[in-house]
Amino acid sequence: MFDTDNDGTVDLAEAKKAASALFDKLDRDHDGTLDKRELARRLTQTELAAADPDHDGTLTKDEYLAVVEQRFSAADPDHDGTLDAKELNSKAGQSLLRLLK
Repeated sequence: MFDTDNDGTVDLAEAKKAASALFDKLDRDHDGTLDKRELARRLTQTELAAADPDHDGTLTKDEYLAVVEQRFSAADPDHDGTLDAKELNSKAGQSLLRLLK
C-alpha cells in the first residue's frame, strides 16, 4: 500500500507521499489546512497543539508532514531510513500509520 517500490519496507519518501495524498483527501473544505475535525482519530487535541507551531488550531501540509517525519523517526529505532513490518507494527509504527491512512 505504502511500499511503492515493492522492496518490502517503507521509506520516508513513501510515507510522505502517502501522507500528502491523505492530507489532500482530508482537507474537505479545501482551505489548505486540517482542523481538529478533519484530523479526528489521527491526532489527539494534545498532539495537534504540539504539532501546531503557530497555534492557530490547524495544520498546514508542511506541518502535517513534519509530524509524519517525527513519527517515522520514532518508528525507526535502527535508523536505517526504512520501516519493515515489525517496525510498522510497533506502537510508534501504528502511530505513524494513523497519519497515512
